[in-house]
Amino acid sequence: MANSVEPLIQITNLSKQYRMGGELVKALDDVSLTVYPGDFLAIVGPSGSGKSTLMNVVGCLDSPTSGDYWLDGEEVSRLKENKLADIRNKKIGFIFQGFNLLNKLSAIENVELPLIYRGIPAKARRELAAAALVKVGLDGRMDHRPSELSGGQQQRVAIARALAGNPPILLADEPTGALDTKTGKEVMGFIRELNGLGHTIVLITHDPGISLQAKRVVRIQDGRLSEEEKGGALPDELHAGV
Repeated sequence: MANSVEPLIQITNLSKQYRMGGELVKALDDVSLTVYPGDFLAIVGPSGSGKSTLMNVVGCLDSPTSGDYWLDGEEVSRLKENKLADIRNKKIGFIFQGFNLLNKLSAIENVELPLIYRGIPAKARRELAAAALVKVGLDGRMDHRPSELSGGQQQRVAIARALAGNPPILLADEPTGALDTKTGKEVMGFIRELNGLGHTIVLITHDPGISLQAKRVVRIQDGRLSEEEKGGALPDELHAGV
């Protein structure tokens, strides 16, 4: 990636501390990370490594104790919660492990939700939501509720919801964690397709096999990032040990 391109994410010497039982815990320890437009970065680490804390900071769900975080040209590490909420809605599309769909709403109504919070008029948001569902191959399931969809289809609705507002970054938290192996491969294949179309993706996972499908891989352990690994492997190549 050329250095002349402005990064979407620039994290420098970032730390996050909190107290647990009277003890000071350093969940993130002097973390620095850069993500450019079109990147597909996986952050991999076991439970307790700090990856969830890093995801919360990257997703503007939490603020660092120290250090700097620039997101799409804006310094966000010192913003108050109401400003962070606005940043989350406009600049980050979230894809969660548990889908986080509302069962009483149809697929298209679920996709519309973040657009409602953004204040987009009804006709425009319906068009954006429909276009996002077409993009994920669910144009024939728009009026179905989550209970009427398979796990893979539900995750595609969640991906469409993340895409609908055209945010600069898609943040995927264990996106295959609630799926069987076959469906998980399909969802990861679709996420790779989205990256191929130019979407910038940051994926959080504990699974090295999932992480190696990204273009770039960084490991987190004890709150610190390690050297990058080579990504870009496909599921069949991982299975074959390539």
